[in-house]
Amino acid sequence: MPKFLCDVRVLLVVAAIAFIYLQLRLFATQSEYAERIAAAVEAENHCTSQMRSLIDQISMQQGRIVALEEQKKLQDLECGQLRTLVQELERKGLQRLIDKVQEPVAAIVIMACNRADYLERTIKSVLKYQSSVASKYPLFVSQDGADPSVRSKALSYDQLAYMQHLDNEPVKTERPGELIAYYKIARHYKWALDELFYKNNFSRVIILEDDMEIAPDFFDYFEAAAALLDNDKSIMAVSSWNDNGQKQFVHDPYTLYRSDFFPGLGWMLSKSIWDELSPKWPKAYWDDWLRLKENHKGRQFIHPEVCRTYNFGEHGSSFGQFFKQYLEPIKLNDVRVDWKSIDLSFLREDKYPRHFADMVKNAKPVYGADAVLKAYNIDGDVRIQYRDQADFERIARQFGIFEEWKDGIPRTAYKGVVVFRYQTPRRIFLVASDSLRQLGID
Repeated sequence: MPKFLCDVRVLLVVAAIAFIYLQLRLFATQSEYAERIAAAVEAENHCTSQMRSLIDQISMQQGRIVALEEQKKLQDLECGQLRTLVQELERKGLQRLIDKVQEPVAAIVIMACNRADYLERTIKSVLKYQSSVASKYPLFVSQDGADPSVRSKALSYDQLAYMQHLDNEPVKTERPGELIAYYKIARHYKWALDELFYKNNFSRVIILEDDMEIAPDFFDYFEAAAALLDNDKSIMAVSSWNDNGQKQFVHDPYTLYRSDFFPGLGWMLSKSIWDELSPKWPKAYWDDWLRLKENHKGRQFIHPEVCRTYNFGEHGSSFGQFFKQYLEPIKLNDVRVDWKSIDLSFLREDKYPRHFADMVKNAKPVYGADAVLKAYNIDGDVRIQYRDQADFERIARQFGIFEEWKDGIPRTAYKGVVVFRYQTPRRIFLVASDSLRQLGID
C-alpha cells in the first residue's frame, strides 16, 4: 500500500512537471504568436499608412490634373476670346478703312404712323435720288404704332431699315381739349432720334415726314451743309424748307439764308445738338418748343429760298391747317444744283451778318400805308419797315406771306428781317424797327 501511494506521488510529480512544461511551451508559443501578431499588426499599420500616403499623393495628383484641365479649358477659352478679339479688331480696322471712304453723311428717317399711301409716295420719291448715294444716306422708316398696312409697306422695301415705336403708356394732356396726337408725335420723335444717335451711333440725322417729296439735289444740298453744321456752333440745324417758299415768292434755287425761326419739314441736326435736346425733349408740340428762345439760345437755322421738300399731306394730325394757302403752292426745286462747287462760307457766323446787311442796305426803302403798291411799281429790291407784330401782320397779309410769329420772331426772320421775292426776281425785305441797328446799317 505504501508503495502504491509512492508510485502515485511519483506519477503526480511527473504529471505536474509535464503540465508545467506544457504551460511553459504554451506560454512561449503564445508569446511568439503575440510577437508575430504584433509584428503583423505593425506591418499592417505600416502598409495602411503607406497606402494612405499613396492615396493622398494620388488625390493630390488628381487635383493637379483637374486644376491643369481647368487651366487648359481657361486657356482655350482665353485663346478663343483673343482669336475673336483679333478678328473683331481686324474687322473694325477694315471697317474704319471702309468708313473713310463711305462714312455716312447722315441717316435719313421717314417718320410714319398710319398713312400707308402717303408713306409709299414718300419712299418712292426718296429712293429716286437716294439709290445712287445709299452708302452716304442710310434710309430708315420709323413707324409709331402698329398699323399693319404701314408696317407691310415699309417692309416691302429692301433698300431701307424698319423701326417700330410701340408705346402703350396712356397720354395725359396738360390742357383740356388738346389732341393726344401731338403728344404721341413728340414721344415718337424722341424715341426714333435716340435710336439713331445712340443705338446706331450716327453723327447726323435728316428727319422727313411721311407726306413729303424731295428735290433732285436734296442729298447734295445736305452734304454741302453738313460741314457748316459741324463747324459753326451758331447753327442749330439745316432745313430744306422755306415757310415763304410758295411759287410767287421764290426765284433763285442757289440762294440760302440763315433764320432765327426753326423751319422744320425736312431738316438735319447733329448728335451734339441732340445730346442737348434729348434730356429735356417736350411732351408735345416739339417744333414750336424748338422755336422758343430758351431752347435755340440765339442759334440759327440754314434754309434755301426754293424748297428741297414738298409737303403733300393735306390729311393728318393738323387737319390740313394752312394747306391750301401755304403748303399746296410751295415750289419744289427742280434744278440739280452742283452744291459741291459752291462756296458756302458766306453763311458762317463771322461773315453772314455783313453779307445779309449789304442786301438790306442796297434795297430801296419804301414808306407809307401804300407801301405794297409802291413796291409793286419799283424795279429792284425794296425794304419796308414794320413797327410791331400787328403792323407786320397787316403788311404780310397784303403780300400773302405767313403772318405767324413764335416767341417774338416772325417765320423765316433773321434779326427781325423777313425776305421774299415779289414779281420775281425782286426781293422784298420786311424790316423790324431794330433790325438795321442789329445789322450795323446806319
